[in-house]
Amino acid sequence: MTNAKRGRPVQYDREQALERASDLFWSAGFAATSLDDLSAATQMTRPSLAGAFGDKEALYIAALERYRDASVDAMREILSGKRPLRKELADVLRKATDVYMASADAARGCMLIGTASVEAVHRPAVRRVLQESLGAFNVVLEERMCKAIADGELDTEADAAGLASVTSAVMHSLAVRARAGEPRNALDKLSGAAVDLICGRRERPE
Repeated sequence: MTNAKRGRPVQYDREQALERASDLFWSAGFAATSLDDLSAATQMTRPSLAGAFGDKEALYIAALERYRDASVDAMREILSGKRPLRKELADVLRKATDVYMASADAARGCMLIGTASVEAVHRPAVRRVLQESLGAFNVVLEERMCKAIADGELDTEADAAGLASVTSAVMHSLAVRARAGEPRNALDKLSGAAVDLICGRRERPE
Protein backbone atom coordinates (compact mmCIF):
# COMPACT_ATOMS: atom_id res chain seq x y z
CA MET A 1 0.00 0.00 0.00
CA THR A 2 1.35 3.40 -0.94
CA ASN A 3 0.69 6.54 1.00
CA ALA A 4 -1.27 9.01 -1.07
CA LYS A 5 0.07 12.54 -0.89
CA ARG A 6 -2.33 14.98 0.60
CA GLY A 7 -2.80 18.28 -1.16
CA ARG A 8 -1.65 21.41 0.59
CA PRO A 9 -4.37 23.12 2.63
CA VAL A 10 -5.87 26.13 0.96
CA GLN A 11 -4.17 29.28 2.17
CA TYR A 12 -5.98 32.59 2.09
CA ASP A 13 -5.97 35.89 3.88
CA ARG A 14 -9.50 36.32 5.21
CA GLU A 15 -9.17 40.06 5.78
CA GLN A 16 -7.77 40.64 2.30
CA ALA A 17 -10.45 38.50 0.71
CA LEU A 18 -13.18 40.42 2.56
CA GLU A 19 -11.63 43.73 1.58
CA ARG A 20 -11.64 42.78 -2.10
CA ALA A 21 -15.15 41.35 -1.94
CA SER A 22 -16.36 44.47 -0.13
CA ASP A 23 -14.93 46.65 -2.87
CA LEU A 24 -16.97 44.79 -5.48
CA PHE A 25 -20.18 44.74 -3.47
CA TRP A 26 -19.81 48.42 -2.61
CA SER A 27 -19.37 49.46 -6.24
CA ALA A 28 -21.85 47.17 -7.98
CA GLY A 29 -24.21 46.02 -5.25
CA PHE A 30 -25.07 42.48 -4.23
CA ALA A 31 -27.15 41.38 -7.21
CA ALA A 32 -24.77 42.62 -9.90
CA THR A 33 -21.71 41.02 -8.29
CA SER A 34 -21.28 37.47 -9.56
CA LEU A 35 -19.45 34.59 -7.95
CA ASP A 36 -17.03 34.64 -10.87
CA ASP A 37 -16.34 38.33 -10.15
CA LEU A 38 -15.72 37.53 -6.50
CA SER A 39 -13.49 34.59 -7.37
CA ALA A 40 -11.37 36.75 -9.66
CA ALA A 41 -11.12 39.62 -7.18
CA THR A 42 -10.22 37.48 -4.17
CA GLN A 43 -8.04 35.08 -6.19
CA MET A 44 -9.94 32.20 -4.63
CA THR A 45 -11.80 29.48 -6.49
CA ARG A 46 -15.54 29.31 -6.09
CA PRO A 47 -15.28 26.13 -3.95
CA SER A 48 -12.65 27.85 -1.78
CA LEU A 49 -14.91 30.88 -1.35
CA ALA A 50 -17.79 28.64 -0.36
CA GLY A 51 -15.62 26.76 2.09
CA ALA A 52 -14.30 29.93 3.67
CA PHE A 53 -17.44 32.07 3.77
CA GLY A 54 -20.45 30.03 2.73
CA ASP A 55 -22.72 31.19 -0.07
CA LYS A 56 -22.68 34.60 -1.75
CA GLU A 57 -25.11 36.10 0.75
CA ALA A 58 -22.99 34.94 3.68
CA LEU A 59 -19.92 36.55 2.10
CA TYR A 60 -21.87 39.76 1.54
CA ILE A 61 -23.03 39.82 5.16
CA ALA A 62 -19.46 39.27 6.36
CA ALA A 63 -18.40 42.21 4.20
CA LEU A 64 -21.20 44.38 5.61
CA GLU A 65 -20.25 43.49 9.19
CA ARG A 66 -16.61 44.29 8.47
CA TYR A 67 -17.61 47.68 7.08
CA ARG A 68 -19.94 48.31 10.02
CA ASP A 69 -17.35 47.42 12.66
CA ALA A 70 -14.68 49.62 11.08
CA SER A 71 -17.14 52.52 10.81
CA VAL A 72 -18.25 52.22 14.44
CA ASP A 73 -14.63 52.11 15.62
CA ALA A 74 -13.77 55.21 13.58
CA MET A 75 -16.81 57.08 14.87
CA ARG A 76 -16.09 56.17 18.48
CA GLU A 77 -12.50 57.35 18.12
CA ILE A 78 -13.59 60.75 16.81
CA LEU A 79 -16.41 61.16 19.34
CA SER A 80 -14.09 60.68 22.29
CA GLY A 81 -15.40 63.66 24.22
CA LYS A 82 -11.91 65.13 24.47
CA ARG A 83 -12.86 68.10 22.29
CA PRO A 84 -15.98 70.25 21.98
CA LEU A 85 -19.02 68.47 20.55
CA ARG A 86 -19.16 70.90 17.64
CA LYS A 87 -15.66 70.01 16.48
CA GLU A 88 -16.16 66.28 16.92
CA LEU A 89 -19.48 66.23 15.05
CA ALA A 90 -17.98 68.31 12.25
CA ASP A 91 -15.10 65.82 11.99
CA VAL A 92 -17.45 62.82 11.93
CA LEU A 93 -19.46 64.30 9.07
CA ARG A 94 -16.37 65.46 7.19
CA LYS A 95 -14.61 62.12 7.43
CA ALA A 96 -17.79 60.24 6.53
CA THR A 97 -18.06 62.40 3.42
CA ASP A 98 -14.41 61.64 2.63
CA VAL A 99 -15.29 57.93 2.64
CA TYR A 100 -18.48 58.40 0.63
CA MET A 101 -16.60 60.24 -2.11
CA ALA A 102 -13.39 58.19 -2.09
CA SER A 103 -13.47 56.40 -5.42
CA ALA A 104 -11.49 56.60 -8.63
CA ASP A 105 -14.77 56.66 -10.52
CA ALA A 106 -18.16 57.88 -9.31
CA ALA A 107 -18.69 58.41 -5.58
CA ARG A 108 -20.01 55.23 -3.95
CA GLY A 109 -21.59 56.68 -0.82
CA CYS A 110 -22.03 54.34 2.14
CA MET A 111 -21.83 50.58 1.56
CA LEU A 112 -24.64 49.91 4.02
CA ILE A 113 -27.02 52.62 2.84
CA GLY A 114 -26.14 52.23 -0.82
CA THR A 115 -26.38 48.46 -1.11
CA ALA A 116 -27.87 46.82 2.00
CA SER A 117 -30.97 49.03 2.01
CA VAL A 118 -31.84 47.60 -1.41
CA GLU A 119 -31.37 43.96 -0.43
CA ALA A 120 -32.99 44.33 3.01
CA VAL A 121 -36.47 44.36 1.46
CA HIS A 122 -36.36 40.68 0.53
CA ARG A 123 -33.34 39.32 2.43
CA PRO A 124 -34.07 39.04 6.17
CA ALA A 125 -30.45 38.36 7.10
CA VAL A 126 -29.33 41.53 5.35
CA ARG A 127 -32.18 43.48 6.97
CA ARG A 128 -31.00 42.25 10.38
CA VAL A 129 -27.43 43.41 9.75
CA LEU A 130 -28.67 46.79 8.50
CA GLN A 131 -30.85 47.26 11.59
CA GLU A 132 -28.03 46.25 13.91
CA SER A 133 -25.60 48.56 12.12
CA LEU A 134 -27.84 51.61 12.27
CA GLY A 135 -28.45 50.85 15.94
CA ALA A 136 -24.71 50.58 16.61
CA PHE A 137 -24.07 53.99 15.04
CA ASN A 138 -26.85 55.54 17.10
CA VAL A 139 -25.47 54.10 20.34
CA VAL A 140 -22.12 55.84 19.81
CA LEU A 141 -23.79 59.11 18.84
CA GLU A 142 -26.24 59.01 21.75
CA GLU A 143 -23.44 58.37 24.25
CA ARG A 144 -21.65 61.48 22.98
CA MET A 145 -24.83 63.56 23.12
CA CYS A 146 -25.40 62.45 26.73
CA LYS A 147 -21.89 63.55 27.65
CA ALA A 148 -22.47 66.90 25.93
CA ILE A 149 -25.64 67.39 27.98
CA ALA A 150 -23.84 66.45 31.21
CA ASP A 151 -20.98 68.83 30.35
CA GLY A 152 -23.31 71.71 29.58
CA GLU A 153 -22.58 71.79 25.85
CA LEU A 154 -26.21 71.04 25.12
CA ASP A 155 -29.37 72.07 26.94
CA THR A 156 -30.31 69.86 29.87
CA GLU A 157 -33.68 69.22 28.19
CA ALA A 158 -32.06 68.09 24.94
CA ASP A 159 -33.14 64.69 23.59
CA ALA A 160 -29.89 62.74 23.25
CA ALA A 161 -31.51 59.86 21.37
CA GLY A 162 -33.31 62.23 19.04
CA LEU A 163 -30.17 64.21 18.28
CA ALA A 164 -28.30 60.97 17.62
CA SER A 165 -30.98 59.95 15.13
CA VAL A 166 -30.82 63.36 13.45
CA THR A 167 -27.05 63.01 13.06
CA SER A 168 -27.47 59.52 11.59
CA ALA A 169 -30.11 60.80 9.19
CA VAL A 170 -27.75 63.53 8.00
CA MET A 171 -25.02 60.95 7.41
CA HIS A 172 -27.45 58.83 5.39
CA SER A 173 -28.42 61.87 3.34
CA LEU A 174 -24.76 62.69 2.70
CA ALA A 175 -24.18 59.13 1.50
CA VAL A 176 -27.11 59.19 -0.92
CA ARG A 177 -26.30 62.68 -2.19
CA ALA A 178 -22.66 61.73 -2.74
CA ARG A 179 -23.73 58.68 -4.73
CA ALA A 180 -26.08 60.88 -6.75
CA GLY A 181 -23.16 63.10 -7.75
CA GLU A 182 -23.77 66.13 -5.57
CA PRO A 183 -20.61 68.26 -5.30
CA ARG A 184 -18.46 68.27 -2.19
CA ASN A 185 -19.14 71.90 -1.33
CA ALA A 186 -22.88 71.23 -1.21
CA LEU A 187 -22.34 68.25 1.09
CA ASP A 188 -20.13 70.31 3.37
CA LYS A 189 -22.82 73.00 3.59
CA LEU A 190 -25.33 70.36 4.64
CA SER A 191 -22.92 69.11 7.30
CA GLY A 192 -22.36 72.62 8.59
CA ALA A 193 -26.09 73.29 8.83
CA ALA A 194 -26.55 70.02 10.72
CA VAL A 195 -23.86 70.91 13.24
CA ASP A 196 -25.47 74.34 13.74
CA LEU A 197 -28.85 72.70 14.21
CA ILE A 198 -27.55 70.37 16.90
CA CYS A 199 -25.03 72.61 18.66
CA GLY A 200 -26.53 76.02 17.96
CA ARG A 201 -25.26 78.61 15.55
CA ARG A 202 -21.93 80.22 16.31
CA GLU A 203 -22.11 83.77 17.52
CA ARG A 204 -20.85 86.02 14.75
CA PRO A 205 -18.26 88.60 15.76
CA GLU A 206 -19.57 92.16 15.75
